[in-house]
Amino acid sequence: MSLSDTIVPRDSIQKWSRIARPHARPDATRSVLQLLTTVMPLAGLWAAMMLTVDHAWWLTLLLSLPAAAFTVRLFIIQHDCGHRSFFRSSRLNDVIGFLIGIITLTPHDYWREAHNLHHATCGNLEQRGIGDVSVLSVAEYGALPGWKRLLYRLYRNPAVILGIGPLYVFALKYRFPLDLIRRHPRLIVSVMATNLGIAGAIAGLGLGFGFVDLLIVQTPIVVLSCTAGVWLFYVQHQFEHTYWRDKDRWDFHEASVMASSFYDLPQPLRWFSGNIGIHHIHHLSCRIPNYRLGKCLAEIPALQTLNRIGLRDSLSCLCLALWDESAQRLISFRKLRQLKLAAA
Repeated sequence: MSLSDTIVPRDSIQKWSRIARPHARPDATRSVLQLLTTVMPLAGLWAAMMLTVDHAWWLTLLLSLPAAAFTVRLFIIQHDCGHRSFFRSSRLNDVIGFLIGIITLTPHDYWREAHNLHHATCGNLEQRGIGDVSVLSVAEYGALPGWKRLLYRLYRNPAVILGIGPLYVFALKYRFPLDLIRRHPRLIVSVMATNLGIAGAIAGLGLGFGFVDLLIVQTPIVVLSCTAGVWLFYVQHQFEHTYWRDKDRWDFHEASVMASSFYDLPQPLRWFSGNIGIHHIHHLSCRIPNYRLGKCLAEIPALQTLNRIGLRDSLSCLCLALWDESAQRLISFRKLRQLKLAAA
């Protein structure tokens, strides 16, 4: 039995929290340096794409790969700003997060609220739906009428999860995210300000460089970065030995490490993703800046194997879709059919 199949003792989690606590402090110099080494290369790549778009479109398309990677890294900085872990000043975190949100198409205040709800309820079966990839239990899926089961299967299809889904979320849903605005109307100010910022950027860049060229340059960056971002989030929680419990049996501290994976990415993918693959430690202490996660992991040997998923292993996560409460793991639709045949 692997460590990920067991329930981690509470005293172990408390010990890990004590080890992680000293790392939960931003370093202004490192934060500014990380911001500069992300924004400046991204701006340079974008300018190079604009210069080549009319003469060598294949080079423009090739340059979109590193540009999208730097955009993901920029989103990780916004993510840290949302946790108020990138700078000591809450106001500075919010200002930088808002400005980055115009580039990442993500309204900062809304996303911060939704993501903090995700942290507060991760692994709780009775509080699903905000900031999560939707998942049904085997029993819930079986109780659905046929057409709703079909819709869920379509939703969990890799073409939707990594194709239609990311574009819908970042390009459409985030323009007016009703799920939280109904509950927190104040968020509409940030959402509309971000939308105005995006519209202003499109108008200014389009008038300066041409709207067609802008579309050709920006579209692959948006598609690739959104897909990569959703994929990272998906693997962080949608893995076989993840953690889901009823409210009565759910424990926040237990869920913080058991419901999140350690996506052990090779370099330079770990660098571009801002160490966000060390997600169990991030949930253990969300105030740790991304550039301190690696050092924290090195000090907690047990977390170097807990819920570890390699790059190749992560591909199998795409077929997982249902929470099997009896086996306490995610299973595929194919596995469900096998279980039904065995039972019959």
